[in-house]
Formats: sequence, C-alpha cells, structure tokens
Amino acid sequence: MSPSPTSEFESILADLLDLAHHLGEEQRDYAIIGEGNVSARLDETTFLIKASGSSLQTLRADQVARVQLLPVVAAIECPTSAQDLDDEGVRQLLDSARADKEQPWPSVETFFHALLYRLTGAAFIGHTHPVAVCSVLCSQHARLIARHLMPDEIVVCGPESVFVPYTDPGLPLARAIGEQVRAYQARWGEWPRTIYLENHGLIALGASAKQVKNVTAMAVKHARVLVGALSCGGARFLDEVASTRIHTRPDEEVRRNQFK
Repeated sequence: MSPSPTSEFESILADLLDLAHHLGEEQRDYAIIGEGNVSARLDETTFLIKASGSSLQTLRADQVARVQLLPVVAAIECPTSAQDLDDEGVRQLLDSARADKEQPWPSVETFFHALLYRLTGAAFIGHTHPVAVCSVLCSQHARLIARHLMPDEIVVCGPESVFVPYTDPGLPLARAIGEQVRAYQARWGEWPRTIYLENHGLIALGASAKQVKNVTAMAVKHARVLVGALSCGGARFLDEVASTRIHTRPDEEVRRNQFK
C-alpha cells in the first residue's frame, strides 16, 4: 500500500524539522539565533521553508511555511518584474506565494530555494553560515573555496562547487545563483551540491535530508582544511583531471550512494 498524501507530508515535515535541529545544534557552529534556513520539496509546485526569524535549533512545525513555487520563480525569471520590485513589492509577492495564509511568513531567501527546486532535482536544501566557511568567504581568498582539496570531498560534494560573488539577498541573489548554477550544469551535466555565497554562507543541496547533513559537514571540513593549508604556505588543489577521475570512478559511486 502506498503512503497517503497526509502521511507523506508528515514524513517530509519530520525530516525537515530534524534537518533544521541538526544544522542548528550549537556545538556544530553552523548558525546562531535566526541565521540560516531549510526547505523541502513537497511536489512540483509547492515546498516547505523555515519561517522568517525562527531558529534552526528550535524550529517547530508551526514555524514552517508552505510556498507555491511557480509565482516566485516567475518573478525571478522575468528580469523586468524582478528589477521593478521594491521591498514592499517583495513582501507582497511572498504573501501571495503562501499556500496557507494562516502560516507564518517565509524567509526572504525563499526566492533562491524556489529557483533551485526549479533548476535541480534536490529534495532538501540547507542554508547555513558556518564560522569556518564564512572565515574563508569573508577573506581575500574567498573564491578558492570552490576548488577541491581531497578525494572524499569530491565524493560527497561533487566535482566542483558553485561560487557566487556577494549579492543583495532576495531576488537579486536568487538570480545570481541561478546564473552560476546553470553554468555549472552546462559544464558538468548535473546539478551542484555545494553553493558558496561570498560574505554570506553555504547552500547544501541533497536528494534527502541526510545528504544535506553530509554535504554541509564535508563543506565545513573543507573550509577548515583550506584555512590550515593557506596558513602552511598555500593550498595544493586537486586538478580537473584528478577531480574528474574521482568523480567518475565506479567504486566512488558506490560510496557516494551511501551518503545520500
């Protein structure tokens, strides 16, 4: 017997809350206070996202908003409307996109979540501001974080990462992310798992909440190793040949499937 729509919704919501609590645990140093957000795809037209101002660590079901994907994506993909929207216009758009008006307001970063669900096969997205990652992203060496240093990093996070120069959160950031994600897909023929936002934070994409947890953990390790390597005289990155080899090895594909 297949699960009912209600039980499937409850399962996705439970996974989303578990992901939020995991990413928000204080000892992980991924996010504090109201930082970061999480989301989960419900179907091709709706998704769940953390409400604005709520905390990952203590997120409750009544602090999750259900959002309609298509009106949000339409605003992003129409350059004229996106440029003409002021802060009040953005507020009205987010209000109209709420599938349930009794639910709280979704985060302003709803825009990039919506676009990523439109462009990729991700089922869950986690956006955090880990201290280790932000230490690099707020430095003169920020762009280096998109390059890989270790084989296991490629297995978990993909052959390369997306880097997005600093952009104002909301519609402008969503459009900048979309541009870089499309370029990544053209280059690698798949969707990315890690997106680094300059002076901002990390986006981890996954086919499951478990994969988002693993991608985030590996991205944080990568940032720490990069800082250590730079302090030891400079980082030695894996070249494209080595990265592609690791990414396409059959044995590594077996391992990769265990992290999803």
